[in-house]
Amino acid sequence: MKWLTLIRHAKSSWNDPMLDDFDRPLNRRGWRDAPRMGRRLCKRGWRPHRVISSPAIRARTTAGLLAAEIGYPDQEISLEPDIYEASSDRLLEMIRSFPEAWERIALVGHNPGFTELAEQLSGKPFGNVPTCGVIQLSYRPVSWAEAVDGCCDVVFYDYPKHGAGA
Repeated sequence: MKWLTLIRHAKSSWNDPMLDDFDRPLNRRGWRDAPRMGRRLCKRGWRPHRVISSPAIRARTTAGLLAAEIGYPDQEISLEPDIYEASSDRLLEMIRSFPEAWERIALVGHNPGFTELAEQLSGKPFGNVPTCGVIQLSYRPVSWAEAVDGCCDVVFYDYPKHGAGA
């Protein structure tokens, strides 16, 4: 069984209008929510084989804060430039290229691509995954290369304002 966890970056700051979108940091709420979601994931026993993040500052920081809560080495977080501003189709291409030895993957990135990908893979309407939202999918095909619409089941969906988690 393969598992795919999609994590939208935590809430980012808009305080500096001159700052490039790629360089926007987390705001206070983001710094609070990312470790909180990491603790929730830890309680669920979440242990990805690979954490792959957009290199945008807000996504990379979110990945690091989540990883710290579960004991995943920060230096092992892979940065994938193609995640930044990726469409769901581009993200699906990326998933299809994962090595088969990787059974539990976490992707950290952005909307609208992440919400669209979750809907595409699960056939479930999420509407809009909120900041620091986490969707874990169980992957039915044997091979990552076989990713198609509707090939996943939703294991859980959680986000900071969801209380204690689903």
